[in-house]
This record gives sequence, structure tokens and C-alpha cells, in this order.
Amino acid sequence: MRPAVQHPPHLPADQVAALAAAVRGPVLLPGQDGYAREGAGFNTLLEHRPALVVGATGAADVVAAVRFAAGHGLPVAVQATGHGVARAADGAVLVSTRRMTGLRIAPDRGTARLAAGVRWEQVVHEAAVHGLAPLNGSSPLVGAVSYTLGGGLAVMARTFGYAADHVRGLDVVTADGELRQVDQEREPELFWGLCGGKGNFGIVTSMEIGLMPVPRLYGGALTFDGAAAPAVLPAWLDWTASAPLEMSSSLALVRFPDDPALPGEVRGRFVVQVRIAFTGTAAEGARLVAPLRESGPRVLDTVREMPYTDVASIHGDPTEPYPYHERTLMLGGLDRTAAGRLLAAAGPDSGCSLGLVELRHLGGALSRPVRHENAVGNRDARFCLLTVAPGGPRPAGPGQDDLLLERLAPWATGGKYLNFLDASAGDDQVRAAFTPEAYARLGALKARYDPANLFRVNHNIAPAALASEVPA
Repeated sequence: MRPAVQHPPHLPADQVAALAAAVRGPVLLPGQDGYAREGAGFNTLLEHRPALVVGATGAADVVAAVRFAAGHGLPVAVQATGHGVARAADGAVLVSTRRMTGLRIAPDRGTARLAAGVRWEQVVHEAAVHGLAPLNGSSPLVGAVSYTLGGGLAVMARTFGYAADHVRGLDVVTADGELRQVDQEREPELFWGLCGGKGNFGIVTSMEIGLMPVPRLYGGALTFDGAAAPAVLPAWLDWTASAPLEMSSSLALVRFPDDPALPGEVRGRFVVQVRIAFTGTAAEGARLVAPLRESGPRVLDTVREMPYTDVASIHGDPTEPYPYHERTLMLGGLDRTAAGRLLAAAGPDSGCSLGLVELRHLGGALSRPVRHENAVGNRDARFCLLTVAPGGPRPAGPGQDDLLLERLAPWATGGKYLNFLDASAGDDQVRAAFTPEAYARLGALKARYDPANLFRVNHNIAPAALASEVPA
């Protein structure tokens, strides 16, 4: 049951009017037309009830919003697309960045400068003209900035590493209302924390990232009937042991809804999919994938040479907003016993109703030293587990996703992936996204740049002085 909303102190009408006059975007109070629509996100699990919404159009609007919030003692929340909602923004100043869609590609430098509201689909489209590609995730509808700040487990992750590893510089509005230019030379400690620490240190208004020289992929999904999972899962695990750096893949148990928009081969079915993204030649990709094709009868095979602009077809993530819960666990090497436990909890005979159970193969560039150190943790993990369950009230006891994580605990590294934590994640899970040393360093950084924990409507890292008492 949702806790009662704690309403903020009355906001003086003249001061709200002054804020509205100072920004170009809309400033909306509860009950005003557009208020609910402005705060709506892709994951509809949580409904925001902020004290005030600012639809920012640029950095100046963000500065005004942060200064207003600080002046009234209100927390600040930020949202671009609302895919990775962490907490409801009840009683906060919610800054919506969806109007900030500026994007500039610099093909000679192999970089892109993108504003806070840019979605990956925009970067993929514009970069492809120059034979370049960003390190986007499985869904191109996700906000590029927030995704990258949380680490960014890219489709081509094993080849190039985390998206955060390729950030060149950022513009960020910190809790003091100042717009700062941050990179490896200017405020390097803040740069380190922003790349991996997500939204704990301010609102990033723009970001420069490196692009990869990848005009095409050999990729897609091998889809098998769910009954083949006991054969396909062990075969894939064995196959990953010798996969080259250029090969990124995942295995997913998917329970597709009975949706007429879906291909008839998967509509209303439980299937097992192997998702492939290979940056080498199509001939070599076909040779590498051949053993997987032979692991069971396929009901659908979309693995092919494709332009990078078709990257969204590999995972086929949902495109319409809906409510969902996420769970995640970082894992070491998985053996046949681990595979058996996973299938017992989520396989064809388990009675499980989870919409998605996915294992992403890590290693490769993800585990190698990076040119510019950042806060992203758990680089020693071999696999990342993600579960997605339909939204709605959580059960009184452990859910099916919790039980699955419990069964795989013997293979867990103890870590979590920050971008896959949902609104139910506690402080212990946020801490597990980092090494102990990095978490302590982040707490000290927070105390320096946001000692009052203004930016706490997120997967919060408390200032070191407040670590035992985080504001609600």
C-alpha cells in the first residue's frame, strides 16, 4: 500500500510566479493542466506527486529550478523518460528534461554532445550517417544521459565496455545552483563520481561521449520454444566460455503476452532467446553462432547482418509505457547446477509468471582497466541477471523474482547493477553497486557537493556525515 503523501509547506504564489517568469518551460502546480502528464514516465509503477514540476528547456531553466528548490528546502528529482524510476518524487521539485533534445555529432573527433533529454534512438540515427554508433542499451527509447550516469551496460558491452567509460565531459548543475563544466582536467573527482554515481551529485544538462566506428552488426535473436530451455541454457553457458571480445550476448526466458502486435511465432508463448551482437564480419559471426543454432529447434531466427540503426530489433524491448518491477544480481561463473536452479525457478515447468529473466554475458572490455577511472563497480562479474515482473502490489512475502535470486545466491558476487535497481531497492543494494572503497569515496564527494542531500529522490548515496540518517 502506498504511504500517505507528505505535503510540502505552501509555496508562495508570488515566488512560484517569479520562477515561472524566469524559465522558458512550463512551471506546474498540483491540479494544473499538464501537471500529471509532465511527470509521467515509461515505468508507470510509481505516480509522481511533486510539489512543483519544471519542464526545463535548457541549462538556465535547470539552474532556476535547483535554486528555487534549495531556497524552499525541497528535494530535487529529475526525469527524462522515466524508464529507471527510483523513488516517487512526492513533495519534491521535479525537473523534466524531455524538452532538452539538442544533439551535435563531431565525426572528425568521433564524439557526440547531447543534452539531458536526448533518447538513444536520436543518437543512433544521427551517428549512423557517419558510420558511427553510441554505446546504447537494449532499448533506444531510454534517456542517454541517465543511462550513462548509471554505468550503461551496452549492446556492444563486451567489445567496448560500459558507456560511462567513454564519457569525455559533462555540464552539471550542482546543489548550490551553479552550472559546472566537468571533465578529467576540470573537477576530476566530481567527474569520477558522476560517471557511475548516477543522479546523486546534480543534474547533468549535457554530456560529451565517444562514438564507436561500428556501421553494422551481425545480430538478432535466436528464439526457441520454452521447452528447449534445458538444452539451450547449458549450451549457451558453455559457448560463452570461448566467446571473443567482439561477441556480446544474453540469454532470456520470455513470457510474451497475447498481443496482436507481436509476431505470431511468439505471441502468447514462453520462449528462450539468445540475443546476439557481434561487431566482426558476418561470415565469422555465422560461424560462431552455428553451434547455438543447433542447440534446439528454432521458432524464429532474426540473426543476420544489419545496419546499426536496426539495433533495437535484437532485444525487441517494449515500446509502450507499463508498470514493472526489476531485480538484478551480479554473478560469477555459472555451471550446470546453477543452470538447473535457474530453470527450476523460472523454466518451462516452474509455474513462474515473470515476464523476463535474462542473463547478460559480461567480461571482455567490461572487466579491463579504463583510460579514465570512474565509479562503476562489479567489473569482476561474469554475468548480470535481470528479472522483470509485471507491476502491481508486491506480495507480502518473497516474490518469484526474490526466490530466483535466492536460488542463485551461491554464484553471486554480492554486487548489483545500478541501472537495473527499481524503486524497492534499499540502501544495501545501492551500496552493492560499488566497491566499498568507491562507495566511501562517493559519500565524501556527496558531502562536498550536496551536504544537505538535495538530490535524494534517486538510488541515494548519502553525504558521509548523513550516512546513518538519510532524509525521507
